[in-house]
Order: sequence, then structure tokens, then C-alpha cells
Amino acid sequence: MLPPRQQSRVGGLQTSLSLVSSDPRLSPEEPRSNSDNLRESPTESASSRETWPPADAIAAKKMENGKAEIDRPDQSVIRRVSSADKISLQDIARERVDIICERMHHLPEEFLEELKNGLRVILEGGNGSQHREEFFILQKLVQSRSDLTAKTLIRAHRVQLEILVAINTGIQGFLHPSISLSQTSLIEIFVYKRCRNIACQNLLPADDCTCETCTNGNGFCNLCMCVICSKFDFEVNTCRWIGCDLCSHWTHTDCAIREQLICMGPSAKNGAGPSEMVFRCQACNRTSELLGWVKDVFQHCAPSWDGEALMRELDFVSRIFHGSKDPRGRKLFWKCDDLKEKMKSGKVESKAACRAILMVFQELELDSPKSLENAESGRLIAPQEACNRIAEVVHEAIRKMEIVADEKMRMFKKARLALDACDRELADKAREAGELKMDRQKKKLQIEELERIVRLKNAEADMFQLKANEAKREAERLQRIALAKSDKSEEEYTSNYLKQRLSEAEAEKQYLYEKIKLQETSRVSQSSSGGDPSSMLMYSKIHDLLYSVPSKADGQSNECHPFRTNP
Repeated sequence: MLPPRQQSRVGGLQTSLSLVSSDPRLSPEEPRSNSDNLRESPTESASSRETWPPADAIAAKKMENGKAEIDRPDQSVIRRVSSADKISLQDIARERVDIICERMHHLPEEFLEELKNGLRVILEGGNGSQHREEFFILQKLVQSRSDLTAKTLIRAHRVQLEILVAINTGIQGFLHPSISLSQTSLIEIFVYKRCRNIACQNLLPADDCTCETCTNGNGFCNLCMCVICSKFDFEVNTCRWIGCDLCSHWTHTDCAIREQLICMGPSAKNGAGPSEMVFRCQACNRTSELLGWVKDVFQHCAPSWDGEALMRELDFVSRIFHGSKDPRGRKLFWKCDDLKEKMKSGKVESKAACRAILMVFQELELDSPKSLENAESGRLIAPQEACNRIAEVVHEAIRKMEIVADEKMRMFKKARLALDACDRELADKAREAGELKMDRQKKKLQIEELERIVRLKNAEADMFQLKANEAKREAERLQRIALAKSDKSEEEYTSNYLKQRLSEAEAEKQYLYEKIKLQETSRVSQSSSGGDPSSMLMYSKIHDLLYSVPSKADGQSNECHPFRTNP
């Protein structure tokens, strides 16, 4: 029998979240939400809890995100988004990848976070059937598209890809800010090449399994998912999960009971003898015995359980052996019911109940058919029978060793796959870091170029300002020269005008003088011949007047222009 289901990651952070399986075989009416109820009906599917990455992985992601935030400049400006630029979840599920990607590049981070929060609210299902119908519509739109392939998704926006993966898988963990998977991992999860369990993330098919369940391309992972419901959780050291001895696939106990895979059948060890409770694996269609498996789980894990965990495990055992018809199975069923009643009433403590159930397993071991046969015979057995029994024991030991070897090999392959995944993740991160460093260097060179241009423009501005000042001073100097020349020309004009007037006055004076002289000459000639005395008087008055007027004009000209003299 397989060892109890054990967790490979210790210290992981587990959070109960709503989980919708992407398996198309499930009907829309099946309950999708998680439940922590310890008592679950055998007719209902086992609820699964989404498992988050370990705390150290989350801390590493936060450190990486913190470094990225330090490298990014502070963007505190909130841009308003017009109604025409807004994108809805239906647009992302319906429209082409490149169109939505182009529109998302022009949207602010705040709006993209609102989109993710809106889908997270729908996945939580707080509004009941309305949110459930909205999610089924979105999932139908996404899963009906044939253009969503690895080649097209490589060009998708980061937030667009996270939303598409969350809609396709029904897991809201892909939208959580503290979880940051690489774009390659998200694409592989979307196309069912990698496990959608964030805490597992193994490449599919896991362990290179070739069974029909693992190779049907629906994203099933045999390391963490139930063969029937395709849901996952990492509950360990519990009877909640049943493992197949041959193919190592796991099934929820509730799912196995609901599908009637736990029933009476021939012994899984030798195929003969009385029937007992067995589990028929749906993946390989072979059976595994249950009593030894339950005994191993309790012997290895029961001492570490508290009272609540012990009650839950006893309830699982009761439901497993509820339909048992062999004496050992009925005895175990009755004892489990009795211990549950006593623990509920407080008559028995959890430690005493644990010791009691372990004693029951020891008694059942003594009551096995081989022990009864040896006790009844009380005599030596035949050599041939002894050889057959020895051979049977040897074959059983060899089978168990092969199972252990297969388990070790599977664990080794899983570790190798995890190491390869870590190496690829490290290479991706190194490449991203190199790209960021190159971008940062390019931005630095661009900033230096811009600073050089700014300094050059400042120097040109200073030079132009200096030339403008010089031109201003030159204009003022020319203006002063023009004013001075204007004053001088006005003075010269006035002087020339006065000179011209004076010349004219002198010419007129000379003309009158000549005329008077001529008249005097004619007067003298007339007087000698006996001229008119009245005309003589008039000529004398004109002569006095002519000689008196120019002297007054000369005096006034000298007073107005003291620096000038008459000729």
C-alpha cells in the first residue's frame, strides 16, 4: 500500500478560497465553493482548497517586486479613463488578444487593478447565483475560442493573460498581487502544459505518465489532483485521500464513495479468499486493499493529531467501511462510531481514543485469515505449503520494494523537474534582469543626452540675450545720434532761412537805394530846370524812410541771433 499522502513543501501558506474546476465533465450545478465542515455527505464531492506557495517563496516574490518598484519612477498621477477607452471582462474574454493588448497599454495601472478585483469578487461568489452565472458566461467565452494558443498568448498583456488564466481555471490566486508567475508559466497553464495548482506547477503529464487520465489534455496532474473531480489540495497525513498501489494516482475519499469505487471485492493481495473492502482506481481500473492502508495512516500519523483531526479521520474511516460485510471491516466501523460518540460526550480524551484505535488495528491484525488458520491448525504445515507461503512472503516483500523504488524514482523525477523549473525560472529572471539593466542604461544615456541639449539651449539663450542687449544699446545710441542730428539740422535750417531772408532784404534795400539814387539824380536834373517842390518833399520822405527801416531790421536780427552779424 502507498504511504500516507505527504507534503513535499513544509511551511506552506494555505488559505481557503473558492475554486472552480476547469474539467468540462463537471456540471454547472455542482457546488464550487470550499467548505471546512468536517462532516461531508458521501454523496457530495470533496471540497478542495487552493494551496498557496510557501511563505519563503512569497517573501522572495515580494523582494523582487520591491526591487522592481525601486527601479520604477514614482507615478502618483491618476489618469481619468474615458468610457470609450474602458475595457470590461467580457471584452477580454471575447475580443482578439492583440486588440485588447493594445488598448491595455494605454490604460493606467489603477484601472487594470480594478478589473482584476472585479474578477476576484466574481470568483469568490459573494453574490451567489448571479456571480456564478457571470463566471460561467466568461468561462464559456474563453473556452470556446480557438485563437487562444501559445503563439497568440505570447503577445498578450500581463494583466490580460492573468485574467484569461483565472477565467479558464477558476482560480483567483492568479490575480493575487503577492503571486507573480512568469508569462511562460501562465501560458503553459492556460494550454494545459503545466499544473494549474500554484503550489505544484509540474509540467504535464506529471512523471511522464501515459495513462488516459493524464494524457487527455485537460490539465490533470496526478501529483496533486483527484482523478474524479480534478480538484486539488495539499492535505497530508489523512484518510481524506486514497492512493492507488499500482499507478500512484490519488482520489478524494468522498469522490470514491460517491462514484462507488469503494466496495466489497476479492483480496487485492492474492485475489482469493474472503472478500474485503477495496478501492478500485478509476485511472488504471485495478484494486487496492483499504484496511492495511487505513492502519498505516493511523500508525504513522495518529499520534500527531489533535482531537478535532482525530474526530475527522474517524469519520472518514466510518464512511469508508460503512458498507463492509467482512468481520474485520464491520468491527473497525463499529469501533470508530463508538469512539466518536464517546469523544463527543467527553467520556474519552483524544489520546485515549488514539491508543484505543491503534489497539483495534493490532487486534484486527491478529484476527487476519492467516492467523486464524495457524491458530486452528495447531500443527506443522506441509513443506510444499511452507514453501508456497515463503514464496508468497518473498513476492510480497519484492512487490513492496518495487513500490518503494518506484516511489523513490517518482520523487527523484519530481525533484529533477522542480530543479529544472527553478533553473528555467532563474534563467528567465536573469534575462529579465539583463533587459531591465539595458533599459536602465538606455534611459540613463537618453537622460544625459537631454541634459546636454538643455545645457546647449541655455547657452544659446544666454548668447541671444547678450546680443539682444547689445542691439538695444546700439539702438539707443543711434536714437540719440538721430535726435542730435535732427536738432542740428533744424538749427541749420533756421540759420539758412534767416540768411536767405536777410539777403533778400539787402537786395531789396539795394534795389530801392538804386531807385532812389536814380530818382535823386532825376530830381536834381529837374530842380535845375525848375521842378515841383511838392514832389521834392515826397522824395525826401521816401529817402528818410528807406534809410531808417533797414537799420531797425538789422538791430532785431542781431537780438534774435547774437552770434551772427550783418554783412
